[in-house]
Amino acid sequence: MKNFSKYTWIGLTAARSNLAYFGEVASRGIFLFVILYIFLQLWRITYAQTDAEQLGGLTLAQMLWYLGITESIVLSSPQVALEVDEDVRTGALAVQLIRPLSYPLYRLWTTLGERTVRFGLNVAIASLVALLFVGTIPLTFRGILLFLAVLPLAFVLDFLATFLVGLGAFWLENTSGLMLIYSRLTMILGGMLIPLELLPENWQPILQALPFASILYGPARLFVHPDLSFAGELLMRQGVAIVVLTVLVALVYRTAVKRIHAHGG
Repeated sequence: MKNFSKYTWIGLTAARSNLAYFGEVASRGIFLFVILYIFLQLWRITYAQTDAEQLGGLTLAQMLWYLGITESIVLSSPQVALEVDEDVRTGALAVQLIRPLSYPLYRLWTTLGERTVRFGLNVAIASLVALLFVGTIPLTFRGILLFLAVLPLAFVLDFLATFLVGLGAFWLENTSGLMLIYSRLTMILGGMLIPLELLPENWQPILQALPFASILYGPARLFVHPDLSFAGELLMRQGVAIVVLTVLVALVYRTAVKRIHAHGG
């Protein structure tokens, strides 16, 4: 309980710190507004040209809300891999290791604190854009609860993946290339721009099984189209992916720390 309280305070401190940088928040909000407005115009033309009320089971209003959620998740992500990369290259990690803290858990709770604030602000802006241009969509209390249940797991899953990329700095001079690949895979395969239902049918089961979809597509789809069975499947996929990535992170981190001790810290 004492350790949990310690990491909770780390997360709260990170959240308060993030609120202090209003300029960054404002610039991110403007960027999100512009992106959603551009997407709205593209999808308006798409719906008009196809003469369809729904695409992938979503109306135009639901599509914009869907894009608002996926963009809010992507833009709320802290630069975990870059921070781990810098800690390794500068030797700051050696200082972190002598503290009475688990370095991975320290990074996790710092990320969750920052991301909670960023996501909340992003969703507020995305909701304002959606309400302004397409209005509301049917929302239920149960649907919101399901969304709030899967969202933290999506954040944890994304953290584990980016933290694992950052640990590559022990063997690579720079991990920015790996992070670029990961971010593009998440955007394309995770359904950030296009719901997976609009992709070829034979691809959909594979893409939904990948962890990228559990980070973006799953939570956004659940928000605009609540479904209890879909939520159960998503929670199972997220749980399995988190367990697998946690094991990988533990193995790689243990190997990496041994390299530090082998070279005298």
